[in-house]
Amino acid sequence: MQLKPLGASGLQCAPLILGGNVFGWTLDEAGSFAVLDAFVEAGFNAIDTADVYSAWVPGNHGGESETLIGRWLRARPGMREKVLLFTKVGSALGPQTGGLSRRWIEQAVDDSLRRLGVDAIDLYFSHWPDDQVPHEETLSAYEWLLGKGKVRAIGASNFNAAQLGDALRISQEQGLPAYQVLQPEYNLYDRAGFEGELRQLCLEHQVGVVTYFSLASGFLTGKYRNAQDLEGSARREMVERYLDDRGVLILAALDEVAEELDVQPSEVALAWLMQREGVSAPIASATRVSQVQSFARAAALKLAAEHLTELDAASAIPPHTE
Repeated sequence: MQLKPLGASGLQCAPLILGGNVFGWTLDEAGSFAVLDAFVEAGFNAIDTADVYSAWVPGNHGGESETLIGRWLRARPGMREKVLLFTKVGSALGPQTGGLSRRWIEQAVDDSLRRLGVDAIDLYFSHWPDDQVPHEETLSAYEWLLGKGKVRAIGASNFNAAQLGDALRISQEQGLPAYQVLQPEYNLYDRAGFEGELRQLCLEHQVGVVTYFSLASGFLTGKYRNAQDLEGSARREMVERYLDDRGVLILAALDEVAEELDVQPSEVALAWLMQREGVSAPIASATRVSQVQSFARAAALKLAAEHLTELDAASAIPPHTE
């Protein structure tokens, strides 16, 4: 599988990244190992997680995903050299934790390294913007981590254009490390937050872009088409908002293109992202090996101009959200 540069980070990434949010949540250790094995066997090479995954599960405290990935790496000698590890800092894991202060970053990175069982994190993200901490403090902390070899590149997640622009400006003015990768929420339904000023900023500064919720929490697979389909689902609260008229149009367009190409709607949705200007690679989670095999088909899928036009029209951003 062909790798490509991830912005100016120097990292070479396959066209799709495995989301680790399900490890320790909807997937146990055996299932996680099976998915991770299949992902690498398919030719992919990057895994995205966060220190907070999956603290929202009753009985969990955060760090479960990193811990499972670390166990998998230890059980697979030589695997560390084959994969890129992305993780994040900033979400609260308990009292007096979270944020982007130097104090917390220096503590959190060591905790993540210990759970992952590695010497360095390939790409370390600020998980959320922190308006209580100056960019200078956060970027200085990252400068120290880069100098110590604890991380190899830095990124920002959930930053808007103003926040990312300010951080990039301060990096340039003060000679501090710059965010080299952005992780925004972006998919066929959720387009307004990234398209426009934020995408242009990334293009101008050669900031790589890896998208999360690339399948809109599973909505773009076509699995959830009405409220009844969501009964008993762990993703109910995340997916309900997509069940509107625009969501129905998007699913109809996905169905039409998928039928014509004899592929799955999810594969079309991921291929659309892979062909979007400014997108380096989408992140997608899997709970079954068959889903990883579907990712490989999506990575090989090339949508024609007429397919892209149809999908763009169905998912056009409503005027009031531009």
